[in-house]
Amino acid sequence: MEMDPCPKRLKNSTDADNSLPESTQLPPPSAFPDEVLEKVLSFLESHKDRNSASLVCKDWYHAERWSRTKVFIGNCYSVSPEIVARRFPKIKSLTLKGKPRFSDFNLVPQNWGADIHDWLVVFARAYPLLEELRLKRMTVSDESLEFLATSFHSFKALSLLSCDGFSTDGIEAIATHCKNLTELDIQENGMDDYSGSWLSCFPEDFTSLEILNFASLNSEVSFDALEKLVGRCKSLRVLKVNKNINPLQLQCLLMRAPQLVELGSGSFLQDLTPRDLSELADVFGKCKNLNTLSGLWEVTSIFLPVLYPACANLTFLNLSYATIRSSEFAKLLEHCPSLRRLWVLDTVEDKGLEAVGHSCPLLEELRVFPADPFDLDIAYGVTEKGFIAVSLGCRKLHYVLYFCRQMTNAAVATVVQNCPDFTHFRLCIMNPGQPDYLTNEPMDEAFGAVVKTCKKLQRLAVSGLLTDLTFEYIGQYAKKLETLSVAFAGRTDWGMTCVLEGCPKLRKLEIRDCPFGNAALLSGLEKYESMRSLWMSACNVTMNGCRYLAKQRPMLNVEVIKEEGSDDCAADKVYVYRSVAGRRRDAPSFVLTF
Repeated sequence: MEMDPCPKRLKNSTDADNSLPESTQLPPPSAFPDEVLEKVLSFLESHKDRNSASLVCKDWYHAERWSRTKVFIGNCYSVSPEIVARRFPKIKSLTLKGKPRFSDFNLVPQNWGADIHDWLVVFARAYPLLEELRLKRMTVSDESLEFLATSFHSFKALSLLSCDGFSTDGIEAIATHCKNLTELDIQENGMDDYSGSWLSCFPEDFTSLEILNFASLNSEVSFDALEKLVGRCKSLRVLKVNKNINPLQLQCLLMRAPQLVELGSGSFLQDLTPRDLSELADVFGKCKNLNTLSGLWEVTSIFLPVLYPACANLTFLNLSYATIRSSEFAKLLEHCPSLRRLWVLDTVEDKGLEAVGHSCPLLEELRVFPADPFDLDIAYGVTEKGFIAVSLGCRKLHYVLYFCRQMTNAAVATVVQNCPDFTHFRLCIMNPGQPDYLTNEPMDEAFGAVVKTCKKLQRLAVSGLLTDLTFEYIGQYAKKLETLSVAFAGRTDWGMTCVLEGCPKLRKLEIRDCPFGNAALLSGLEKYESMRSLWMSACNVTMNGCRYLAKQRPMLNVEVIKEEGSDDCAADKVYVYRSVAGRRRDAPSFVLTF
């Protein structure tokens, strides 16, 4: 559940009750005994619902406080661990995010911060029964992982996504000491992969694992240890192995765990006989519960038919590591009628996306990644034709991430007319500042069509040649927008001003390489305290502009990342976020805090 670091005032009980019809009026909040309130609130799953409940009155605030066992914190510097511990006495699960998202694009320097260790020290005292820790873009040391493994004796679930600072030695400590572990999920981390010996550290009587994901690690693990572990853990639902696992080894694992719901396969480089292929297909056919399939490194046309028996019930197919071509991709999709989510590389080309439109009528989410994002002269890829084809056949589509090398205003307008229920629309034209390639006009009308048509839009990423008109459209029509990502766009400060003044629900604004300056930055004075964060890099903001913002809004943390050799007056990278913890105490020398 998300903790709002800047809670609003507590409402009077009559404010909440008077919004209900007379026939459904609730008793005054104080009429409920504390035990009843806490029991009722324990059924609330949404963090937004819980936050709202805590604002009804003081009784509900305290009941929610005592009944909350999960907390989600979207920025580790928005609150301190001490404040969390005082506010919520019974937390068992923590989800914590650290660095800004643009750290994924190497825009945040090493040693920036977001270290988990201080949180663990406080939580060891306050929450010795902590069971779950889910970290994203945090710095995690091996010492921290060992402290975690030895300090929380009821610990069950660890998820590390896009974290850094640790190695397989730290994972070894988790495997050795966490006797009740049900989940170990290691994804896309900047870690030192010394060896696969960690997998052999699980005790021989260990049987509790339900989720194991080490797909992004490179070292070879002991297959004998892996096979025994999978065989012992009868409740294993999710298994994602790395590319060192070959097809025959995968077959052995599936024979031991036919109950799997999610599978991340290894690589498919091994030469198999027709009999081997047939037996592997039979094993896949016995995985009746499988709904998610990923991995498939180096998969070729000879192996794809092996997967067909397991495809009927798939709802998520992740081919983002498989350089599969359009013809073989189309044949695979014929066996996947139930797909809701699909991730692919642009090697499938427009023909492959036409097959998506033909074979996947239930599709809700599509992500198309570039196989080689740095080669702009590459012969293959996807265009507006594939985008339109998907929209024609997949009318339930509401989430798209689409990397392409060309696009038109008319095509985007057609796509959103066919699929008006988009909540997430992320179009990435890979050549910055590229116009409509047919008319040579800016792409303003494309994104104008998106925000005018898609009334449920929550997240938007824009690209291509864009003027201030795009941002006027966003401010005028995108009233439910929560996250906006902008790069190489706009002409004047007016563009950013339109967004800040026109989008009432905006929570995250990410901007890079745009001409926005101090006037744009300061136009959000009344907005930033209701947002989670603002990121601006390679814009025209100055240090004085940042100082003024910090002076006017003391509840905000305004940070500037200075680059070596840059102009003393320029604010190279600006990160603004609300916080109840004040300025952070661990800022490195290249981060200036105001």
